Amino acid sequence: MTMAPDTTAFIGQPHRRQNALRHLAGRGRFTTDLVLPRMVHAAFVRSPVARGQILAVDVEQASQAPGVICVLTAADLNPLCMPWVGTLDHFARMASPPQNILAETHVVWAGQPVVMVIASSRAQAEDACELVVVEIEDQEPVVDGAAALAPGADTASPGLASNLCYETVLETADVDAAFAKAACVVDGEFSFGRHTAVTLEPRAVVADFDPSTGQLTVHQGTQTPYQFQDVYARHFGLNEGQVRVIAADVGGSFGMKLHVYHEEMATVAASKLLGRPVRFVADRLESFLSDIHARDHKVRARMAVDANGMITAMEVDDLTQIGAFSAYPRTSAAEGNQVIRLMGGPYRMQDYRGRLSVVFQNKVQTSQYRAVGHPIACAVTEVLVDRVAEALGQDPLDLRVRNVVPDDAYPHTSATGYQFEKLSHQACLARLRQMMGYETLRAEQALLRKTGSYRGIGIAPFIEITNPGAAFYGVGGARISAQDGAIVKLTPSGDVQCMISVTEQGQGTETIIAQIVGEQLGVSPDRVKVITGDTDTTPLGGATWACRGAGIGGETALRAGRKLRDQILAIAAAVLQSEVVDLRLADASVVDAHTGAVRLSLAEIGRIATYRPDTLPGGTDNSLTAAQHYAPSGFPFAFTNGVQASHVEVDVETGLVKLLKHWVVEDCGRIINPLLVDEQIRGGVVQGLGAALFEECLYDEAGQLTNGSLAEYLVPMACEMPDIVIGHVETPTLDTILGAKGVGEAGTAAAGAAAMNAVNDALMPFKSRLMQTPMTPARILAALGHV
Repeated sequence: MTMAPDTTAFIGQPHRRQNALRHLAGRGRFTTDLVLPRMVHAAFVRSPVARGQILAVDVEQASQAPGVICVLTAADLNPLCMPWVGTLDHFARMASPPQNILAETHVVWAGQPVVMVIASSRAQAEDACELVVVEIEDQEPVVDGAAALAPGADTASPGLASNLCYETVLETADVDAAFAKAACVVDGEFSFGRHTAVTLEPRAVVADFDPSTGQLTVHQGTQTPYQFQDVYARHFGLNEGQVRVIAADVGGSFGMKLHVYHEEMATVAASKLLGRPVRFVADRLESFLSDIHARDHKVRARMAVDANGMITAMEVDDLTQIGAFSAYPRTSAAEGNQVIRLMGGPYRMQDYRGRLSVVFQNKVQTSQYRAVGHPIACAVTEVLVDRVAEALGQDPLDLRVRNVVPDDAYPHTSATGYQFEKLSHQACLARLRQMMGYETLRAEQALLRKTGSYRGIGIAPFIEITNPGAAFYGVGGARISAQDGAIVKLTPSGDVQCMISVTEQGQGTETIIAQIVGEQLGVSPDRVKVITGDTDTTPLGGATWACRGAGIGGETALRAGRKLRDQILAIAAAVLQSEVVDLRLADASVVDAHTGAVRLSLAEIGRIATYRPDTLPGGTDNSLTAAQHYAPSGFPFAFTNGVQASHVEVDVETGLVKLLKHWVVEDCGRIINPLLVDEQIRGGVVQGLGAALFEECLYDEAGQLTNGSLAEYLVPMACEMPDIVIGHVETPTLDTILGAKGVGEAGTAAAGAAAMNAVNDALMPFKSRLMQTPMTPARILAALGHV
């Protein structure tokens, strides 16, 4: 007998975000909005110089200011906290200075916290900060990474043997031979400017220590509550069970809120000291001065091709400049490590050498930010591929079609050692060609050049790391979970609750989990309540970073849902005196598997199992709760892939770039919610284009940030963004039942590379080229020789 059609398939449907209406109504629950009884406010006195020795700190006048509860120095706070060091064991010989809450003897970047003021209001705390006198002997800062490695250079921080944080070389045996016999070699030097997250909600924390119980509750805008539960417990000498971290709504993170910051640790320490809630919310200037920055790479690279135009080898030297410390606990070396390993990823080249040097300097630390390392690796690779096409007189899209790893050649291991289960570069390139009308655009470009209008087309295939397992951080000793956990339960009324460790920062995690669980249990996602972000109520897990929310969190939810489904069907079979195989769940009911006829509602199952388990046959398990933990055990990562294209027009008189259109073809495995996938891609593209054309944290020779406000730091706005057209190819991973990979970083991964190739394509008649981001009008005019 054939099975009745499934009327409750929710995976793959464009379900709207569950929390969207609540946010639109202004009913978000952000840490910034939280007010607790007896709560006090923190502000910080920060170093005005990038490098110097602290000679004296005078807090007497500030201590007597109106509303001030106390003024705390390093001597007050640092003994309460075990210092932290941002290194990983598998990065051999990696070094970084120990960090503590407040600067004690030296300052190492402009903006480093030196004194903490606690007052009844934030305004009173800020006023009192103006009364603190800090005497610092100014020292010459270490600003440029290359100069920092010169013999005899001063070290950025006391106690360092040199300014080298970490170095490594990755190479195949025949790379030199590949270059020696190449028919063509192209090269280039690239510079990628610093930028920062500029989240809608700044970093925010409210720490509440109860001395009567020894319980610490921290409300924090973070992606990773369990990571911070572990950090606060270990560094403040508490049992893990004494620490609760709550991350309710989070107004954006993009990786920036993953890291341990001095201000959050100070807030926890002050709450322990005072025995009352302490709140810190960064203002926008503080965000620019103290949030982690991204990128800051200088790269030299070359690419070899044979007589048939096939890429045979790459050689890359990446200088990653990371500020005064390596970030904790994920380190500031992780991005550079990914840069040299992602180079050339889409292509069949056999040989490779990548050198990485991670260098300290007297600036705020850099670390993981959306698409860690991907934009640098993609831009370097794809600009060189365009240079090969130019040198050989070949079409850049056709050259890529011939060089990518064929779709039938998987599994495949890259020259850098990454293992790919199954990707779809050929299918994505074919889809892109059709979507953008490639040949028509090229013909139009040629005609417009004759009229003095210079348009460019840039192509950039990419790969993206998702679903990372223990090989990502755990292997290096970092206490960052590779697994996730979910608890799914059926209520007596027939509704479903799912408590899960993956978190929500606006990307729609709660919605896709509801869709996955709803499909397993035959209920609408609207009847699945998803609870995230609380270490006391959700099971332990790694939470949301590196695009693991769908692939790992979703798989966890699916398996938990199936466990509960089996339990419900067993109870139903007992009640109905039927066989389990003849039943299934649909439309919030137990139905006949063959006819679809309703046999029993889920509400009735809930009522019987909860209130009348005595009516069930003996030995029947009446549990309506299922728990599941899941960690990847197949490939170390589930790589996604795709291709982006950018169409621009460059005004050669002003240097202004107009973004005309942008295309993305993405293969993220099984698509759970196409609406959310497309918006994740669009948001990522905007961030990638922002870094390529607008965003840069500028420093002067004294190590001072010169554009630390939104009046001077440019972020892309809607009026500057083009239409972003998105297409899909689906190649599910076979490592999981769900088959989903990740998508949150794909848009950022290749947008900058596509834009850079498009700008350079527009400038080709002038034999001008840009190799630096952001591609500002001044830099374009300089490349054209106009300034």
